[in-house]
This record gives sequence, C-alpha cells and structure tokens, in this order.
Amino acid sequence: CVGLVRQPAGKDVVFLLDGSDATRSGFPAMRDFVQKQVETLSVDDGKDRVSVVQYSRDPAVQFYLNTYTTKREVLDSVRGLRHKGGRPLNTGAALRYLRDNVFTASAGSRRPEGVPQVLILITGGRSFDSIDEPASALKQLGVLTIAIGTRGSDPRELETITGEPSHAVSVSDFTDLPNVQEQLSSVMSTVLMRVTPLTPTVTGKNMTHLQIPVSCCGCKERVQFYHVPAGKDVVFLLDGSDGTRTGFPAMRDFVQKQVETLSVDDGKDRVSVVQYSSDPAVQFYLNTYTTKREVLDSVRGLRHKGGRPLNTGAALRYLRDNVFTASAGSRRPEGVPQVLILITGGRSFDSIDEPASALKQLGVLTIAIGTRGSDPRELQTITGEPSHAVSVSDFTDLPNVQEQLSSVMSTVLMRVTPLSPTVTGKNMTHLQIILSW
Repeated sequence: CVGLVRQPAGKDVVFLLDGSDATRSGFPAMRDFVQKQVETLSVDDGKDRVSVVQYSRDPAVQFYLNTYTTKREVLDSVRGLRHKGGRPLNTGAALRYLRDNVFTASAGSRRPEGVPQVLILITGGRSFDSIDEPASALKQLGVLTIAIGTRGSDPRELETITGEPSHAVSVSDFTDLPNVQEQLSSVMSTVLMRVTPLTPTVTGKNMTHLQIPVSCCGCKERVQFYHVPAGKDVVFLLDGSDGTRTGFPAMRDFVQKQVETLSVDDGKDRVSVVQYSSDPAVQFYLNTYTTKREVLDSVRGLRHKGGRPLNTGAALRYLRDNVFTASAGSRRPEGVPQVLILITGGRSFDSIDEPASALKQLGVLTIAIGTRGSDPRELQTITGEPSHAVSVSDFTDLPNVQEQLSSVMSTVLMRVTPLSPTVTGKNMTHLQIILSW
C-alpha cells in the first residue's frame, strides 16, 4: 500500500509587532531582529513568503504575504519600518485581524495548499482585550505561533496564545532578542504532521512501520524508518470528590465503554485508572492487568472515593511521577502514545498550570471532560488544545461525547524535522510513504 505525501518546501511567515507607545525605544531592536530572521528565509525561489503587521489599539499591515517576491524587497521594507504608536495594546483584536485578513488566500497565504503557517509575535506588554477566542481560532486554522515577550508581558498570556509552553519565549528587553535567534530557528524548523492511523484490511497484521524514502528529484535517495506504535497507554483520571457521588455510576459506565473499544488482549493497549479528590488513589496501573476482561472487571468494581477539596493539580503531578513511568507500565520510552482522559465535575482548589505543562512536555495527549461545575478555561489549560476540552451538562450526558472522544483518540501527532539533502540545487519536495504490514 503506497501513499505519496506532498511535503511543502517552504512556509508562510507573519511577524506581528507590538507598535504601542511603550515599545518606542525598543522598536529598532525589534526591527533588526525581524531583518535577521528574514535573512534566513528562502524568499527569492518562492519557497518562503513574509508579511509584517504592527499593532497597538488596532492592527496595521506593513505588507502582505504576496506583496513582495524577492528577499531584497522584503528587507528594504523591514528596514524602512517606522514605529506605529498608540494605545492601549489589543493583542486579541490583532490576532483576530490576522485570521480574517492575513492568513487568507487573497493575502497570499498558501494554507489551502498545505504550506505551514507560522506567526511570530513580539510584544512588550499585556493585552487589554481577551486573547482566548482569537488565539484558539488561529490554532484551529493550523497556525504555529511563537510568542516572544519582554518583562512587561504576561508569560501565561503568551503560553495561551501559542498553546505550547516551549513556544513562549521571555527576554528581559528587546535588546536581548538576538539571544533567542537560535531557539526560534529550532522551533521554525519543526513541522507538525497529523497522521491518522490506518486500519489495514489484512487479517492478523498491523501497521507498525512507515518506510519513508526521501526523493530528491532524481538524486540518490535517503531512507529513514519511523516506528509507528500499534497501540497506546490510556490513563483515566476520575474526579472522586464528594461533589460527584451521584454521577459516579455514569462516569464508571463511560470508562467501561471506552475500555471495550481498546485492544488490550493482544498487548497493544494498556489501561490505568486513578481516582482523586484531595489526593489521588490508583485503582490499577498500566501493567496491573494484561486482559480486557481483568480491566473491565476492575472498572465495574470501582467504588466512589469521596473527599474534598478537589486538587486536580496534585493529581496531575502524581500521574507524571507515578503512573506515566516505566515502572508503572508506561511504554513512553518506546514511543508508544500516552493518553490521559480526565473526567471532572468541579474546579480545582490548587494550581494546575505547572503540572499540566509538565505532562505536555512529557508528550502526554490529554483530553478533559467536565460538567457544568467545572471551569472550561481550566480544562483548556490542562489539555493545551481547545478541541480536546469537552463540556457536558451532567455525567449522564457522557455517552454523547463518545464519538468525539474516539475521533481525538485516533489522532497521533508526529514531529518531523525536515531533512536537507546534500545535493546542490535540489530540494526535498516529497515524502513517499510506504506502509509495511
């Protein structure tokens, strides 16, 4: 079974610059930083496109992605940038403007062709308007956002905008921007590819490898092998506090139905269940049971834990240190996807920021389902992806999100760093993917 995937040779890069009154003295350093970034891009051969937007109270486009076609034109325009001025700083309005007017085909965006869309935000202050909805909209559009802020900005706001803590960078002052040049280049070189697992119609065989020869327009090809794990490690974290006593049977039934869809008997999938309130309690680890029947029997026998308050942060930290570990059965070191499904009915009494970030850094895909008593923004912070935070009116409505959960669970994120073949004048433009069973 052979598939041919177009690997875009370039990217569309939009710089969003804080041009408010507070950045007047730092603007020359900001402008120099953009210039150095543009110098690393491939504009002349049509691979990369660049746009620059300044903003304060409202945004102002300096030039669009399709305004210039040569690096010299882009650099000349960047060197000629003048500070916009104005206040207050409305980052939310600027992000919304980019979505509607810059990351569009008419403005030169090649998003419909699959070309990576990159936004580099450089800011020196906190936003006066809400950034949640427009930041989420850009993520849904597939825009990779990198945010660089000075001491006057809000690190948590930057993380919300990027959706990825490692993409939010802090500097003391705009004159320190050259120090993050290398870090920015590293992030820019990473392409996110979403691969939906295929179900081959070959009896008794499963896809376990992607053989990827990199074709260089006739040159000698390089071959890389990526192991695609055939299963996943799934941890259910259940709110067992006093407030969920009546809803616990519905929660338990939901877990049971999820387990029934997993492949435990053949060793592909592993399951763990943890309940928590003021503290967490492991019902069973990922390596406790090896058959679906054992897992289901244990789930059916679950009893409500009880207790208060609800410390979700402590529970997430416990999972990182005691459940998503090799000794507890996690196959993370082998590259097996790690999935956490949180089901909760209330707001956390402790902070979830640091432990949620730590799980993301561990590579855990988190899906959070909350009832009306929970905090939707808290759930989005835990997942790091708005579409992975699901709200239901009551625990009895959990069956209604079964299909949505299955869809998210079927998606595997692979990070692919583009290869640069050592062949003069030739560039990798295709990945030929042969699926071996």
